[in-house]
Amino acid sequence: MSKFIFPLSRVVGDALYDIDTDKARLDRALIHRFLVASPWANGIPRAVLERAIDHSIAFGLYRATRQVGFARIVTDFATFAYIADVFVMPEERGKGLGRWLVETMLAHPELQGLRRWLLGTRSAHGLYRRCGFAEAPPPFSFLERHDVAVYEKARGARRNVARLAEPGLAEPGLAEGGCPG
Repeated sequence: MSKFIFPLSRVVGDALYDIDTDKARLDRALIHRFLVASPWANGIPRAVLERAIDHSIAFGLYRATRQVGFARIVTDFATFAYIADVFVMPEERGKGLGRWLVETMLAHPELQGLRRWLLGTRSAHGLYRRCGFAEAPPPFSFLERHDVAVYEKARGARRNVARLAEPGLAEPGLAEGGCPG
């Protein structure tokens, strides 16, 4: 995990903005409030978000001392990086801050020379294209294993911890190893 703090500053209009990777500075409550209501992380439990931040390179975007944006990178520091959870608060949009945040992530000194950067987006294709991203060319494709109910299941599992510890209560339809039989 990177321990390198990567700070940058920029003046936009009459306001000073900073981006850095100092996890101690993150407003985790603000990040959770935004992501729990987002289309891509809807319902994410706070504990899951905390673990995700702790195991990622997290970038905070700040106007003075107030956090106004966030993004994180999941990486092996050698070949691959995945950009996740990118947002700028609505009142700060339209100032080029999202692009600056993504460009800052791509410029992180410990992530130079990676072969592949990935991300998923429903609505910001233009932003990411301006930063050098494109759809993967055929025949390359991505597959996913997506459990849309995982957060709800996690809440139920916490309520039923004793019951789940009973022998023989494997999830129906899954063979040993977690793949359908």
